[in-house]
Amino acid sequence: MNRAAAIECLLFVAGEPLSLAEMARSLQCAEIEAEEGLRELQLRLGERQSGLQVIAIAGGYQLATRPDYAEAVGRLFARGSAKLSRAALETVAIIAYRQPVTQPEIEAVRGVACGGVLKTLMERRLVMEAGRKQTVGRPILYATTPEFLHYFALRDLSELPPLE
Repeated sequence: MNRAAAIECLLFVAGEPLSLAEMARSLQCAEIEAEEGLRELQLRLGERQSGLQVIAIAGGYQLATRPDYAEAVGRLFARGSAKLSRAALETVAIIAYRQPVTQPEIEAVRGVACGGVLKTLMERRLVMEAGRKQTVGRPILYATTPEFLHYFALRDLSELPPLE
């Protein structure tokens, strides 16, 4: 079996990042062999100047389009893509940098109520409830999700830009 080609198939059909362990389990091989196949796939894609690349994202690997073709891909998806509003971006940024954080803490930073925005972010699975704060009223704590990392193409939270 051509391991690189098999990994390309797995990444294509997965639709979400796959870990080396998941690839190895699917291919019935050791993780080191899956990693070798992944590296070979990355080389092949580069050599043939493919429009695709393998990226490390959200704790796994995924096929993605190369940045050179972002404009063309963007035009395809511009037909009604569900972008985040400014309020949603502000709110998710506060959560990402301060997590776990409560709604009143978010509102103190933003200066406006954010209940509706939080509901939208939870529906889109970019944030989740992360327990309750051990204080009066036990408010809900919010944190980002793996979908947040995927949406913003981050491997982990350490890739967030530094705050000024």
